[in-house]
Amino acid sequence: MAHDQVRVSRALLSVSDKTGLVDFARALDARGIALVSTGGTHRALQEAGLPVTEVADLTGFPEMMDGRVKTLHPAVHGGLLAIRDNPEHQAALAAHGIGAIDLLVVNLYPFEATIAADKPEADCIENIDVGGPAMIRAAAKNHADVAVVTDVSDYATVLAALEQNNGALGGDLRRQLAQKAFARTAAYDSAIANWMAVQFGTEAPGQFRAFGGTLAQSLRYGENPHQSAAFYRAPGKVRAGVATARQLQGKELSYNNFNDTDAAYECVAEFDPSRAAAVAIIKHANPCGVSEGASLLEAYERALACDPTSAFGGIVALNRTLDAEAARKIVEIFTEVIIAPDATPEAAAIVAAKKNLRLLLAGSLPDPRAPGETVRTLSGGLLIQGRDAVVVDDMPLKVVTKRAPSEAESADLRFAYRVAKHVKSNAIVYAKGGATVGIGAGQMSRVDSSRIAAWKAAEGAKRLGLAESLAVGSVVASDAFFPFADGLLAAAEAGATAVIQPGGSMRDAEVIAAADEAGLAMVFTGHRHFRH
Repeated sequence: MAHDQVRVSRALLSVSDKTGLVDFARALDARGIALVSTGGTHRALQEAGLPVTEVADLTGFPEMMDGRVKTLHPAVHGGLLAIRDNPEHQAALAAHGIGAIDLLVVNLYPFEATIAADKPEADCIENIDVGGPAMIRAAAKNHADVAVVTDVSDYATVLAALEQNNGALGGDLRRQLAQKAFARTAAYDSAIANWMAVQFGTEAPGQFRAFGGTLAQSLRYGENPHQSAAFYRAPGKVRAGVATARQLQGKELSYNNFNDTDAAYECVAEFDPSRAAAVAIIKHANPCGVSEGASLLEAYERALACDPTSAFGGIVALNRTLDAEAARKIVEIFTEVIIAPDATPEAAAIVAAKKNLRLLLAGSLPDPRAPGETVRTLSGGLLIQGRDAVVVDDMPLKVVTKRAPSEAESADLRFAYRVAKHVKSNAIVYAKGGATVGIGAGQMSRVDSSRIAAWKAAEGAKRLGLAESLAVGSVVASDAFFPFADGLLAAAEAGATAVIQPGGSMRDAEVIAAADEAGLAMVFTGHRHFRH
């Protein structure tokens, strides 16, 4: 158990990030704390005129092998690991002339920054810290007697505690710093393990899968007010998206905002901005309207028309730079978040008039084909899978009905399947002219999703004063095969003329026959897009 107060007499400093180092060390020196340091840290403190002992003088060995070996020595680790009230430990220190180290200040070689910058493999390997994590773990293990600082943001806290406690650090603070230290080394090691898994082509390593990240934001609460939550940013080079976006304005993002904005941006990334402008409107992680258009304004208006009721309080994602025309239209209704690769100054000024509306600029779109993984927690475990990086543009569509789809139907079928990939299963999407007209999501039976989507299309027609449903003349996409013909027949009854689905059911022949009888064109993709 940690002692209540531990007086700090000697500190070892060895840092890669030298932000605030000199001021911190000067404050320690002013309190009469002896300073020991290594390599570049020692030079920085010496140049600042501070009295500092080099680690080599403690160990009796010079730094060697380009600095790879400098602190891995009993004179260092004995000083960190010795239990102060253990007579045998104290006798060992005395017998070998080892001085106790009461405060360790270490931040690690910048491995995460090195891999994020796409440096050569040799540079990445060289930036794997060995001595630093060893010292951190030693000090954190012995937090009953030693304080360990791994984050420059904690310098002020430590100095304030030393001032308040007349040169000592309390047990609660040492415990907090120890927990943070182990979290840091865990995240650091996970970054290394994950990078190596990619470099060496290792899938699902047999022992453990490593995870780690840096706390980017503490959130007010999770999905509900009684749940705590936080957002962590993954180390290294990552896909563009909500985690890398710059928030230009608006309230802090909530847990649900993060989740829904990620879903929105992943969906709109399926649409190549060089082909057409595209807008996805998301509510509760499901698309409620998606469209392509000649401009963002046109795409937004057509996406909104699919389900304006659900779009209220939703997330709007765009695949091109937000312009003033689109911004003016988007802010007409209550919107939680807008995310885009960029925004014009005029568009940003228009959004700024809505002070609570969050505007996120991600710099680029996430690559829908990029490999990666998704992780979900279970009670007592984790489920890990590769991300769904298959896109319909790469799928050879197989015509299975007597009638092949027309050119216009083929374009809409591909459009609808891009959207269906991002709708919760069971998913049914009606589309016409490059815009959704009805979406059925998350139902326990596919026929129910089909009926809901058809009802949404009929409601859309009523809003526009049209005599027939928007589903008439549309195409329909299903994220998985139709197990029975009933879901397909519901689409035919709604007025759909063509169908895209993965195929693979025991009753494919029955479903194909029903499509032929209804005069539908149908294609199989061979790829399912379940999203649970």
